[in-house]
Amino acid sequence: MSAPGNGSFVWYELLTTDPIASVEFYEHVLGWASQRLDGLHGHVMYSTGQGPMASATLLPEQAKQMGAPPFWTANVRVANTAETCSQVSALGGRVYHEPLHVSGIGSVAVIADPFGAVLNVFAPDKPSKMHDLSLPGEVCWHELLSDDPEAALAFYAQIFGWKKSRDFDMGPIGTYVLFNSGGPDIGGLFKRPSHIPVSAWVYYVQVDNVDLAVARATSKGATLCNGPMTVPGGARIAQLSDPQGAAFAVHENPKV
Repeated sequence: MSAPGNGSFVWYELLTTDPIASVEFYEHVLGWASQRLDGLHGHVMYSTGQGPMASATLLPEQAKQMGAPPFWTANVRVANTAETCSQVSALGGRVYHEPLHVSGIGSVAVIADPFGAVLNVFAPDKPSKMHDLSLPGEVCWHELLSDDPEAALAFYAQIFGWKKSRDFDMGPIGTYVLFNSGGPDIGGLFKRPSHIPVSAWVYYVQVDNVDLAVARATSKGATLCNGPMTVPGGARIAQLSDPQGAAFAVHENPKV
């Protein structure tokens, strides 16, 4: 399988008040394997059967002081993090953390779009393999709740090359826009509902059965925020927050 290209989501990170407590929760709910990383306090790496794909670490003190709750974020591959950060600033976004190079891994920076949704940009030192996102445990969908979806997508088109593929009229929540980076759709975006305090990304993890995943999650202290429900195309989804308050979602492929 080929390596992911620029504009692809390539890694996920949980910034939380209790990384070690997250281990039992996500192992039980999503079937992830975990590994404590020596020399990094509270740092855990998560894997599926296809290899490593996420990590958990302590929520930075700076983020706490800014009022950020525990949250999931993602790394999007770019050719050059410094150049991308310059683009972000020129287009009205923010650079929260300038590029940092980790030997043997790559360069990473923390950015926000003009409406406050946070992502990491990542330029790897070496190629990585793509995961089959249809398999359980993989992050299969990336959803942005934005104050201005049209302007947000125009911003991401400039820095990542994302393009609108189609849209759906979702009634009360408005228009849901799907996007990709030249291949299959990788996510969607829509107007931020009033009960969501800030523009933010939500990440959907593939599961065999949404109802069973929700039952596992709530039995371990998660809060069910929305669903389970069937969406256009026949997939089933549910949105939750983990015991520390980080939002995540689960996705079940349509039945054939």
